[in-house]
Amino acid sequence: MLFNSFEFMIFFPLVVILFLIIPKRLRSIWLLIASYYFYMSWNPRYAVLIIFSTLITYLSGILIERFPEERKRKWVVAGSFICNLAILGIFKYANFALDSLNALFSIVGISFTDRRLDLLLPVGISFYTFQALGYTVDVYRGTIKAEKSLINYALFVSFFPQLVAGPIERSGNLLKQIQNIKELHIFNYTQMRDGLMLMFWGLFQKLVIADRASICVNNIYNSYSDYSITELSVATALFAFQIYCDFAGYTNIARGAAKVMGFTLMDNFRQPYLSTSIGEYWRRWHISMTTWFRDYLYFPLGGSRKGTLRKYINITIVFLVSGLWHGASWHYVAWGMVNALFQIIEDIRDRMIRRFTKAKSSVSLPGRCIRVCINFIFICFTLIFFASGSTHMAVDIIRRMITQPATFAMSGFGIDTADWITLIAALILLIAVDIIHECGISITSFINSKRLWFRFIIYAGAIWSIILFGIYGTGYDTGQFIYFQF
Repeated sequence: MLFNSFEFMIFFPLVVILFLIIPKRLRSIWLLIASYYFYMSWNPRYAVLIIFSTLITYLSGILIERFPEERKRKWVVAGSFICNLAILGIFKYANFALDSLNALFSIVGISFTDRRLDLLLPVGISFYTFQALGYTVDVYRGTIKAEKSLINYALFVSFFPQLVAGPIERSGNLLKQIQNIKELHIFNYTQMRDGLMLMFWGLFQKLVIADRASICVNNIYNSYSDYSITELSVATALFAFQIYCDFAGYTNIARGAAKVMGFTLMDNFRQPYLSTSIGEYWRRWHISMTTWFRDYLYFPLGGSRKGTLRKYINITIVFLVSGLWHGASWHYVAWGMVNALFQIIEDIRDRMIRRFTKAKSSVSLPGRCIRVCINFIFICFTLIFFASGSTHMAVDIIRRMITQPATFAMSGFGIDTADWITLIAALILLIAVDIIHECGISITSFINSKRLWFRFIIYAGAIWSIILFGIYGTGYDTGQFIYFQF
């Protein structure tokens, strides 16, 4: 079930209404039922996997607390990771491994195997697996106590707003709210209004911007050999906004839906394209995943505590894993490696500047704008590997951008003048909203401080802009969110 589907428009109000009126003791059970229905509407059989992950990590948390010996506690954590990552590996990486071995053996003229596993990648498996494993580590570290209620813990793993594409929640945030679900302030006009506004903004990002931009990107990238640097550069920049609005749109709908019911989910994006460096960009982009890798992989590897060389090795490992997390393909690995390379180069540059410059140099507003634009170009370069279907395709696109003479064919993008005007206007609005938020101004608070007639115009305008300018496809087909495949 997609957030931008008619099914969800029926499902969500029913869930909220029953959540508001049922006895408090039944709230967790009702949300658990609703969450499993939400997930099983995609493929009922794969609910077995999330049940398996839930039971393994639930029992692991209890065993970790019961075993006083450190050695046994570590074995429990290791067992939890092995079981969960084995399932993830089979469903997500088995065919990738077989294809890679085939390619390797073919170099010496040996056919390894021509068989592939007939497996469908379960939606959201990377998200809920990492969320469950994070809980195991938190219990091991003593950050939280093991959850004794299987109902509460199962709801933490499967909470439907953020189940299939995040944010990857921490047990210290979401699980604690579930534990106190009886005390949630649910009949709260302010939080329901703000939650719905957040959902509308997420739908605007997805339907008006991301799905419209995807038409342009798909048209150019599917026939990239017919185009030059101009069309390919525009398509790549549009892909940057497509993936941002697609993923941030999902996150905003998830956070808004949770807020309507009284839950607070972490913010997953903080104006990432206003960053002045790749390092800053990764502190603003997909924050829940970035902090997960930082806390559960980078720091345990030693972080930056064991010297500069070890720090760079750890950064490379983290981005290698991040690339594989995003997809079982070498072009995702290449995307991760390019990001690691850029971050290491930036760190070396900053070390040289600190070494030879005693005073901190302040950056003017024009200087910051220039840095933001240059950094956005670097981000777009990395996204060529992300958007391409293979590493060969990415390299070929880069080669064409360097060698082919510049031309421009407006017709190649697949949208008409009215759609171009809508897309450009929506992108200007998006950038303006991000700049306002960057300045520390809350648009929600500003709107809510105005009179009722003004708020009504804003709410009505938001709804009608989604209805009138959203992309719904042939027969009003809904466009899947990009991160569902991860």
